[in-house]
Amino acid sequence: MAGVPTTLEEVRTLWIGDLQYWVDESYLTQCFAHTGEVVSIKIIRNKLTGHPEGYGFVEFLSHAAAERVLHSYNGTPMPGTDHNFRLNWASFGVGDRRPDAGPDHSIFVGDLAPDVTDYLLQETFRANYPSVRGAKVVTDPNTGRSKGYGFVKFADENERNRAMSEMNGVYCSTRPMRISAATPKKTTAFQQQYAPAKAMYPVPAYTAPVPPEYDMNNTTVYVGNLDLNVTEEELKQAFMQFGDIVSIKVHAGKGFGFVQFGTRASAEEAIQKMQGKVVGQQVVQLSWASTTRQVEGAQDMSVMSVPSEELYDPLAMPDVDKLNAAYLSVHGSAILGRHLWQKTSPFVQQA
Repeated sequence: MAGVPTTLEEVRTLWIGDLQYWVDESYLTQCFAHTGEVVSIKIIRNKLTGHPEGYGFVEFLSHAAAERVLHSYNGTPMPGTDHNFRLNWASFGVGDRRPDAGPDHSIFVGDLAPDVTDYLLQETFRANYPSVRGAKVVTDPNTGRSKGYGFVKFADENERNRAMSEMNGVYCSTRPMRISAATPKKTTAFQQQYAPAKAMYPVPAYTAPVPPEYDMNNTTVYVGNLDLNVTEEELKQAFMQFGDIVSIKVHAGKGFGFVQFGTRASAEEAIQKMQGKVVGQQVVQLSWASTTRQVEGAQDMSVMSVPSEELYDPLAMPDVDKLNAAYLSVHGSAILGRHLWQKTSPFVQQA
Protein backbone atom coordinates (compact mmCIF):
# COMPACT_ATOMS: atom_id res chain seq x y z
CA MET A 1 0.00 0.00 0.00
CA ALA A 2 1.38 3.41 -0.96
CA GLY A 3 1.89 5.90 1.80
CA VAL A 4 1.72 9.66 1.96
CA PRO A 5 4.28 11.64 -0.11
CA THR A 6 7.83 11.39 1.21
CA THR A 7 9.46 14.11 -0.89
CA LEU A 8 8.47 17.59 -1.97
CA GLU A 9 8.32 16.50 -5.61
CA GLU A 10 5.39 14.21 -4.77
CA VAL A 11 3.34 16.92 -3.09
CA ARG A 12 0.64 18.52 -5.22
CA THR A 13 -1.44 20.15 -2.49
CA LEU A 14 -1.05 23.73 -1.30
CA TRP A 15 -1.88 25.08 2.13
CA ILE A 16 -3.79 28.38 1.99
CA GLY A 17 -4.07 30.53 5.09
CA ASP A 18 -5.08 33.87 6.54
CA LEU A 19 -8.56 33.42 5.07
CA GLN A 20 -11.32 35.82 6.01
CA TYR A 21 -14.34 34.32 7.74
CA TRP A 22 -16.57 34.48 4.64
CA VAL A 23 -14.16 32.71 2.26
CA ASP A 24 -15.54 29.32 1.19
CA GLU A 25 -14.76 26.59 -1.33
CA SER A 26 -16.86 28.29 -4.01
CA TYR A 27 -14.87 31.52 -3.79
CA LEU A 28 -11.52 29.70 -3.95
CA THR A 29 -12.75 27.58 -6.85
CA GLN A 30 -13.41 30.77 -8.82
CA CYS A 31 -9.97 32.11 -7.88
CA PHE A 32 -8.16 29.08 -9.30
CA ALA A 33 -10.64 27.94 -11.98
CA HIS A 34 -8.68 29.32 -14.94
CA THR A 35 -5.78 26.95 -14.20
CA GLY A 36 -8.01 24.01 -15.11
CA GLU A 37 -5.93 21.78 -12.85
CA VAL A 38 -7.70 21.88 -9.49
CA VAL A 39 -8.73 18.48 -8.11
CA SER A 40 -10.31 19.55 -4.83
CA ILE A 41 -10.56 22.44 -2.38
CA LYS A 42 -11.24 22.09 1.31
CA ILE A 43 -11.75 24.81 3.93
CA ILE A 44 -11.05 23.43 7.40
CA ARG A 45 -13.94 24.04 9.79
CA ASN A 46 -14.37 23.44 13.47
CA LYS A 47 -16.32 20.21 13.82
CA LEU A 48 -18.25 21.50 16.82
CA THR A 49 -19.14 25.03 15.67
CA GLY A 50 -18.94 24.70 11.90
CA HIS A 51 -16.99 27.96 11.75
CA PRO A 52 -14.00 28.13 9.37
CA GLU A 53 -10.58 27.89 11.01
CA GLY A 54 -8.99 30.40 8.60
CA TYR A 55 -7.06 27.96 6.44
CA GLY A 56 -7.57 25.16 3.95
CA PHE A 57 -6.03 23.02 1.23
CA VAL A 58 -6.07 23.15 -2.58
CA GLU A 59 -5.08 19.97 -4.43
CA PHE A 60 -3.89 20.10 -8.06
CA LEU A 61 -3.44 17.49 -10.78
CA SER A 62 0.34 17.62 -10.50
CA HIS A 63 3.20 19.01 -8.46
CA ALA A 64 4.11 21.28 -11.37
CA ALA A 65 0.62 22.79 -11.47
CA ALA A 66 0.70 23.45 -7.73
CA GLU A 67 4.14 25.01 -8.02
CA ARG A 68 3.00 27.36 -10.79
CA VAL A 69 0.11 28.57 -8.66
CA LEU A 70 2.34 28.97 -5.61
CA HIS A 71 4.80 31.15 -7.51
CA SER A 72 2.22 33.22 -9.39
CA TYR A 73 -0.39 33.74 -6.65
CA ASN A 74 1.45 33.91 -3.33
CA GLY A 75 1.53 37.47 -2.00
CA THR A 76 -0.81 38.87 -4.66
CA PRO A 77 -4.20 40.45 -3.83
CA MET A 78 -7.19 38.13 -3.46
CA PRO A 79 -10.05 39.22 -5.78
CA GLY A 80 -12.52 41.57 -4.14
CA THR A 81 -10.51 41.95 -0.92
CA ASP A 82 -7.62 43.93 0.50
CA HIS A 83 -5.92 40.69 1.62
CA ASN A 84 -3.14 38.84 -0.19
CA PHE A 85 -2.97 35.15 -1.01
CA ARG A 86 -0.85 33.29 1.55
CA LEU A 87 0.18 29.94 0.12
CA ASN A 88 2.72 27.28 0.90
CA TRP A 89 3.22 23.59 0.39
CA ALA A 90 1.02 21.41 2.55
CA SER A 91 3.19 19.33 4.87
CA PHE A 92 1.33 15.99 5.19
CA GLY A 93 4.29 14.62 7.10
CA VAL A 94 6.80 15.25 4.31
CA GLY A 95 10.30 15.31 5.73
CA ASP A 96 12.18 17.14 2.98
CA ARG A 97 12.58 20.90 2.98
CA ARG A 98 12.23 22.99 -0.10
CA PRO A 99 15.79 23.57 -1.36
CA ASP A 100 15.38 27.34 -1.59
CA ALA A 101 13.19 27.77 1.46
CA GLY A 102 15.82 29.27 3.77
CA PRO A 103 15.03 31.16 6.92
CA ASP A 104 12.66 34.09 7.01
CA HIS A 105 13.44 37.36 8.78
CA SER A 106 10.51 39.48 9.95
CA ILE A 107 10.20 42.98 11.36
CA PHE A 108 7.43 44.57 13.40
CA VAL A 109 5.96 47.74 11.86
CA GLY A 110 3.90 49.99 14.09
CA ASP A 111 1.96 53.26 13.91
CA LEU A 112 0.33 52.32 10.61
CA ALA A 113 -2.46 54.51 9.25
CA PRO A 114 -5.93 52.89 9.17
CA ASP A 115 -5.94 52.72 5.36
CA VAL A 116 -2.70 50.74 5.02
CA THR A 117 -3.34 47.33 3.42
CA ASP A 118 -1.16 44.24 3.16
CA TYR A 119 -0.33 45.12 -0.43
CA LEU A 120 0.57 48.76 0.29
CA LEU A 121 2.82 47.76 3.19
CA GLN A 122 4.48 45.07 1.09
CA GLU A 123 5.13 47.37 -1.87
CA THR A 124 6.43 50.19 0.37
CA PHE A 125 9.26 47.89 1.42
CA ARG A 126 9.63 45.88 -1.79
CA ALA A 127 10.50 49.04 -3.72
CA ASN A 128 13.82 49.16 -1.84
CA TYR A 129 14.31 45.57 -0.72
CA PRO A 130 13.81 42.88 -3.42
CA SER A 131 13.92 40.02 -0.92
CA VAL A 132 10.60 41.02 0.69
CA ARG A 133 8.41 37.90 0.73
CA GLY A 134 5.23 39.42 2.04
CA ALA A 135 3.55 41.77 4.49
CA LYS A 136 0.58 41.51 6.80
CA VAL A 137 -1.40 44.22 8.57
CA VAL A 138 -2.96 42.77 11.72
CA THR A 139 -6.71 43.38 11.93
CA ASP A 140 -9.40 43.01 14.55
CA PRO A 141 -11.20 39.73 13.76
CA ASN A 142 -14.54 41.19 14.82
CA THR A 143 -14.47 44.53 12.98
CA GLY A 144 -11.92 43.90 10.25
CA ARG A 145 -10.24 47.20 11.13
CA SER A 146 -6.48 47.58 11.28
CA LYS A 147 -4.91 47.39 14.72
CA GLY A 148 -2.23 49.83 13.57
CA TYR A 149 0.66 47.41 13.24
CA GLY A 150 1.88 44.57 11.09
CA PHE A 151 4.81 42.48 9.91
CA VAL A 152 7.08 42.44 6.87
CA LYS A 153 8.99 39.27 5.99
CA PHE A 154 12.37 39.20 4.22
CA ALA A 155 14.38 36.36 2.70
CA ASP A 156 17.64 38.27 3.15
CA GLU A 157 18.76 39.07 6.69
CA ASN A 158 20.97 41.96 5.58
CA GLU A 159 18.05 43.63 3.82
CA ARG A 160 15.94 43.12 6.94
CA ASN A 161 18.61 44.80 9.05
CA ARG A 162 18.94 47.68 6.60
CA ALA A 163 15.19 48.19 6.52
CA MET A 164 15.04 48.45 10.31
CA SER A 165 17.27 51.53 10.22
CA GLU A 166 16.48 52.98 6.80
CA MET A 167 12.68 52.69 6.94
CA ASN A 168 12.14 53.78 10.53
CA GLY A 169 10.23 57.06 10.35
CA VAL A 170 9.49 56.72 6.62
CA TYR A 171 5.89 57.46 5.68
CA CYS A 172 3.51 54.71 4.63
CA SER A 173 0.29 56.44 3.61
CA THR A 174 -0.16 59.34 6.05
CA ARG A 175 1.99 58.26 9.01
CA PRO A 176 5.68 57.61 9.66
CA MET A 177 6.35 53.96 10.45
CA ARG A 178 8.01 52.80 13.65
CA ILE A 179 10.01 49.62 13.25
CA SER A 180 11.45 47.05 15.61
CA ALA A 181 12.62 43.45 15.44
CA ALA A 182 10.17 40.58 15.66
CA THR A 183 11.48 38.12 18.25
CA PRO A 184 11.23 34.34 17.76
CA LYS A 185 9.25 32.48 20.40
CA LYS A 186 11.03 29.98 22.61
CA THR A 187 10.24 26.31 22.15
CA THR A 188 7.79 25.12 24.75
CA ALA A 189 7.45 21.70 26.33
CA PHE A 190 4.15 21.35 24.47
CA GLN A 191 5.93 21.88 21.17
CA GLN A 192 8.66 19.42 22.08
CA GLN A 193 6.01 16.79 22.81
CA TYR A 194 4.75 17.07 19.25
CA ALA A 195 8.22 17.48 17.67
CA PRO A 196 7.79 14.52 15.23
CA ALA A 197 4.96 16.38 13.49
CA LYS A 198 7.05 19.42 12.46
CA ALA A 199 6.02 21.26 9.31
CA MET A 200 7.91 20.88 6.10
CA TYR A 201 8.95 24.52 6.28
CA PRO A 202 8.77 25.47 9.95
CA VAL A 203 8.97 29.21 10.49
CA PRO A 204 8.63 30.47 14.06
CA ALA A 205 5.80 32.72 15.04
CA TYR A 206 6.78 35.96 16.70
CA THR A 207 6.06 37.69 19.93
CA ALA A 208 6.14 41.39 20.67
CA PRO A 209 4.44 43.59 23.18
CA VAL A 210 1.93 45.96 21.64
CA PRO A 211 3.15 49.46 22.48
CA PRO A 212 0.17 51.44 23.79
CA GLU A 213 0.59 54.18 21.18
CA TYR A 214 0.17 51.56 18.43
CA ASP A 215 -2.97 49.99 19.85
CA MET A 216 -5.89 51.48 17.95
CA ASN A 217 -8.27 50.26 20.66
CA ASN A 218 -6.51 52.27 23.35
CA THR A 219 -8.53 55.36 24.31
CA THR A 220 -7.01 56.08 27.74
CA VAL A 221 -4.64 58.98 28.45
CA TYR A 222 -2.11 58.89 31.29
CA VAL A 223 -1.81 62.26 33.04
CA GLY A 224 1.50 62.63 34.87
CA ASN A 225 3.00 65.36 37.06
CA LEU A 226 -0.52 66.09 38.23
CA ASP A 227 -1.09 68.68 40.94
CA LEU A 228 -1.82 66.74 44.16
CA ASN A 229 -4.80 69.00 44.86
CA VAL A 230 -6.56 68.40 41.53
CA THR A 231 -9.83 66.48 41.87
CA GLU A 232 -11.43 64.12 39.38
CA GLU A 233 -14.06 66.75 38.59
CA GLU A 234 -11.39 69.35 37.85
CA LEU A 235 -9.55 66.91 35.62
CA LYS A 236 -12.78 66.18 33.79
CA GLN A 237 -13.40 69.88 33.22
CA ALA A 238 -9.93 70.24 31.70
CA PHE A 239 -10.38 67.37 29.24
CA MET A 240 -14.09 67.23 28.40
CA GLN A 241 -13.62 69.69 25.52
CA PHE A 242 -12.04 66.90 23.45
CA GLY A 243 -14.95 64.48 23.49
CA ASP A 244 -17.04 62.11 25.57
CA ILE A 245 -15.27 60.85 28.67
CA VAL A 246 -15.92 57.27 29.78
CA SER A 247 -14.11 57.48 33.10
CA ILE A 248 -11.74 59.60 35.20
CA LYS A 249 -9.40 58.37 37.90
CA VAL A 250 -7.05 60.46 40.05
CA HIS A 251 -4.76 58.64 42.44
CA ALA A 252 -4.80 60.75 45.58
CA GLY A 253 -1.36 61.83 46.71
CA LYS A 254 0.46 60.10 43.84
CA GLY A 255 0.56 62.85 41.23
CA PHE A 256 -1.01 61.02 38.31
CA GLY A 257 -4.34 59.98 36.89
CA PHE A 258 -6.15 58.55 33.87
CA VAL A 259 -8.74 59.91 31.45
CA GLN A 260 -10.56 57.38 29.29
CA PHE A 261 -12.33 58.76 26.20
CA GLY A 262 -15.04 57.20 24.10
CA THR A 263 -12.95 57.30 20.93
CA ARG A 264 -9.32 57.05 19.92
CA ALA A 265 -9.55 60.36 18.05
CA SER A 266 -10.62 62.23 21.19
CA ALA A 267 -7.71 60.78 23.14
CA GLU A 268 -5.24 61.69 20.37
CA GLU A 269 -6.50 65.27 20.29
CA ALA A 270 -6.26 65.56 24.07
CA ILE A 271 -2.64 64.40 24.08
CA GLN A 272 -1.71 66.79 21.30
CA LYS A 273 -3.43 69.87 22.72
CA MET A 274 -2.99 69.37 26.47
CA GLN A 275 0.65 68.28 26.46
CA GLY A 276 2.59 70.79 28.57
CA LYS A 277 -0.51 72.68 29.69
CA VAL A 278 -1.16 73.71 33.28
CA VAL A 279 -3.81 71.78 35.21
CA GLY A 280 -4.20 73.05 38.75
CA GLN A 281 -0.83 74.55 39.53
CA GLN A 282 1.44 72.22 37.53
CA VAL A 283 2.36 71.47 33.93
CA VAL A 284 1.05 68.00 33.08
CA GLN A 285 2.88 65.33 31.12
CA LEU A 286 0.65 63.19 28.92
CA SER A 287 1.09 59.83 27.23
CA TRP A 288 -0.93 56.79 26.22
CA ALA A 289 -1.94 54.65 29.18
CA SER A 290 -0.26 51.27 28.98
CA THR A 291 -3.42 49.21 28.63
CA THR A 292 -6.31 48.60 26.26
CA ARG A 293 -8.63 47.43 29.01
CA GLN A 294 -11.91 49.29 29.36
CA VAL A 295 -11.90 50.95 32.78
CA GLU A 296 -14.97 51.64 34.85
CA GLY A 297 -15.01 54.77 36.97
CA ALA A 298 -14.62 52.84 40.21
CA GLN A 299 -11.96 50.46 38.94
CA ASP A 300 -8.49 50.72 40.45
CA MET A 301 -6.27 51.74 37.56
CA SER A 302 -3.08 51.57 39.61
CA VAL A 303 -2.46 48.09 38.21
CA MET A 304 -2.48 49.27 34.59
CA SER A 305 0.55 47.96 32.75
CA VAL A 306 1.66 46.92 29.29
CA PRO A 307 0.13 43.48 28.67
CA SER A 308 2.51 40.80 27.51
CA GLU A 309 0.36 40.13 24.47
CA GLU A 310 1.60 37.38 22.21
CA LEU A 311 1.37 38.37 18.58
CA TYR A 312 0.84 35.77 15.92
CA ASP A 313 3.06 36.48 12.95
CA PRO A 314 0.62 36.12 10.05
CA LEU A 315 3.47 35.72 7.58
CA ALA A 316 4.92 32.62 9.15
CA MET A 317 3.92 29.11 8.20
CA PRO A 318 1.33 27.85 10.65
CA ASP A 319 2.51 26.35 13.91
CA VAL A 320 1.85 22.76 12.94
CA ASP A 321 2.50 21.55 16.48
CA LYS A 322 -0.48 23.53 17.74
CA LEU A 323 -2.63 22.82 14.70
CA ASN A 324 -2.03 19.10 15.02
CA ALA A 325 -3.07 19.17 18.65
CA ALA A 326 -6.17 21.20 17.81
CA TYR A 327 -7.01 18.91 14.92
CA LEU A 328 -6.59 15.91 17.19
CA SER A 329 -8.92 17.34 19.82
CA VAL A 330 -11.63 18.19 17.29
CA HIS A 331 -11.33 15.56 14.59
CA GLY A 332 -9.60 12.68 16.34
CA SER A 333 -6.73 12.51 13.85
CA ALA A 334 -3.13 12.88 14.89
CA ILE A 335 -1.66 14.36 11.73
CA LEU A 336 -2.80 17.64 10.20
CA GLY A 337 -4.10 17.11 6.69
CA ARG A 338 -3.79 13.31 6.78
CA HIS A 339 -7.53 12.79 6.61
CA LEU A 340 -7.82 15.12 3.63
CA TRP A 341 -4.85 13.52 1.91
CA GLN A 342 -6.29 10.04 2.27
CA LYS A 343 -9.51 11.19 0.68
CA THR A 344 -7.97 12.90 -2.33
CA SER A 345 -4.53 11.47 -3.03
CA PRO A 346 -3.92 8.70 -5.57
CA PHE A 347 -0.89 7.73 -3.49
CA VAL A 348 -3.19 6.14 -0.90
CA GLN A 349 -5.24 3.13 -1.90
CA GLN A 350 -8.76 3.35 -0.60
CA ALA A 351 -10.12 0.40 1.36
